[in-house]
Amino acid sequence: MTPAVELKDVSLIFGGGHPKEEPVLAVQDIHLAIPAGQFISVVGPSGCGKTTILNMLAGLIGPTKGSVMRHGEVVDGPSRDIGYMLARSGLSPWRTARRNVELGLEFRGVPKAERRRRAMELLGKLRLEGFANSYPSQLSQGMRQRVAIARTLAIDPDLWLMDEPFGALDAQTRLTVQAEFLELWYETPRTVIFVTHDLEEAVLLADRVLVMTARPGRIKSDTIVDIPRPRVIDELRFDPVFRETEHRIWEELRGEIV
Repeated sequence: MTPAVELKDVSLIFGGGHPKEEPVLAVQDIHLAIPAGQFISVVGPSGCGKTTILNMLAGLIGPTKGSVMRHGEVVDGPSRDIGYMLARSGLSPWRTARRNVELGLEFRGVPKAERRRRAMELLGKLRLEGFANSYPSQLSQGMRQRVAIARTLAIDPDLWLMDEPFGALDAQTRLTVQAEFLELWYETPRTVIFVTHDLEEAVLLADRVLVMTARPGRIKSDTIVDIPRPRVIDELRFDPVFRETEHRIWEELRGEIV
């Protein structure tokens, strides 16, 4: 089957267009194939190109060498069937939670009644139906991230790109939001590429964990997380298979961080 996502011999150089500007090799010789519906976590040291890979998949930048492909087609620009969520919620402060969720649907010309129905459905699944008319300033950080998840998924994207979406949350809130996020994914499993600095989070959520080298970023290891789904997040953290998998990936990652 044609992979949902494929990077073939991908390298990217930033800069170098000015005589005094040194070019930076961000990522080098990336080879990656991801089947539809698989959940991939990506870990690696800061500056190794994790976000760069997401931006190439989103069509925001192109590779210097190689091909970035989705469903067998070369990515040559932004796509309407990609959901991209960042570490900060980025909510519009002048729009209520519901109207923030509706934003992408509004841009697509979806009728008002359908926008509202879809937004309220997602807010309900994320336990926020009682805060639909609240503004971001009236919500906790965890609530704002839930709204951002709902906004990302409201357009029903085929590919979910997640760049440390829970990084700003405290440990307790993060566990709750992780569990809610997985519940949504289980309903309609889509292809997910999830960048995180939290190794425990990477293993808890993913089918595979990729470890990237220090810059220039390459894929150092690709580990299958052999833990059945559905997963109960608060119990899985103490599972011996989980701990052994986390330790094995840490051994790959540790040298790159040092």
